[in-house]
Amino acid sequence: MPDLLVNLASGISQKRIDNLRNHNSYFQDLNDEYEFYKQLHNFAQIIEGVTYTYRLVSNYAEISTHLKTSTAKRKIISIVPTIEGAHAFETGLHKDKNTAEATTVLKNIESVKNWDYKPFFITLAHHFYNEICGHARSINIRIIKDNQNRGLDSGITDLGFKVIKNLLDNTKNKRILIDVKHMSRSSRTAYYNLLETDYADQDIPIIVSHGAANGKRSITEPEEQDSKQSQYFRGDDINFYDSEILRIAKSNGVFGLQLDERRIANKKAIQSSKIYWPSTKRRYVNKSDLIWRQVRHIAELLNQNNLFCWGTVTIGSDFDGIVNPIKGLWTAENIKDIKPYLIEKAEDYLLKYKRNLQVRNQISAQEIIDRLLFRNANEFLIRYF
Repeated sequence: MPDLLVNLASGISQKRIDNLRNHNSYFQDLNDEYEFYKQLHNFAQIIEGVTYTYRLVSNYAEISTHLKTSTAKRKIISIVPTIEGAHAFETGLHKDKNTAEATTVLKNIESVKNWDYKPFFITLAHHFYNEICGHARSINIRIIKDNQNRGLDSGITDLGFKVIKNLLDNTKNKRILIDVKHMSRSSRTAYYNLLETDYADQDIPIIVSHGAANGKRSITEPEEQDSKQSQYFRGDDINFYDSEILRIAKSNGVFGLQLDERRIANKKAIQSSKIYWPSTKRRYVNKSDLIWRQVRHIAELLNQNNLFCWGTVTIGSDFDGIVNPIKGLWTAENIKDIKPYLIEKAEDYLLKYKRNLQVRNQISAQEIIDRLLFRNANEFLIRYF
């Protein structure tokens, strides 16, 4: 029964569960996955008359080349490697006790930094304690929820600070950036403080690969809300506070908006977005509200703090993770379907509130949504990958 519940919650097959249960090395599993992706490098598949080629990339120049050489009939998909969970370096193998050896962990990090296609960033935490940093609550299925309790809401460990130092070491231009999704409030606070002290003179962006705003003012003022949009958001601390979003923007970071109903909206908002008669248009009209409220909240926050307000948020869908997709947005293919309705939301907003925006933030609805769906992510890659 527990395996069945995990399978339903995560989409992981029984074969994969058995494989994970029988191995005793996360790092070996990581290397096996990397080898699998390398085997698919340059693999071509014809779909509806179009040839798609899959290629791993190690920098933006390669992405740019692929974009320029793609045609209507031959398209190249650029794969940017990332890792979700630093347990992959061989930590957190036992749920009840510490087993990690610092020498081994740091050696494994060095090995990964020397890959031909090293990860662009790594999510430091994940669902369970990894001896590196505390994590936020992400699982509510009772039978496995208790397994999250160890290390929940704790801070960064001594080993964790060593891991961060090694990941951010930019010797030979081999820095791996850090994604703060899944980290506890305490861990996130410690990481921000580290950036503002030890790395104050370095250009290190804060990344949220797949997240949502919780509408609350700050980690230290978690009960205060300054936006009317907050009434529609989930207040969980796996989501991000306004003060954090300001830090992300000021660091030239990126905020990937997770297309998961359980994260971007509360039960009331989800319920009001439901439709009871089949209508694709009505569904997209309603569901685009869930996305636009997040975009609007963050834009107004940044505008009020004298920042460019449309350049931080992009789509960080988490389609392949433990996710409850927004109804109608089942895969990346459906993004184009909801785009017109998002443009309509932006047009309506500008019609009513454009005068409240700083001059540089008074851009067109089309540009706002183009930035959300593509340009912001692309510009971030140009700068840092």
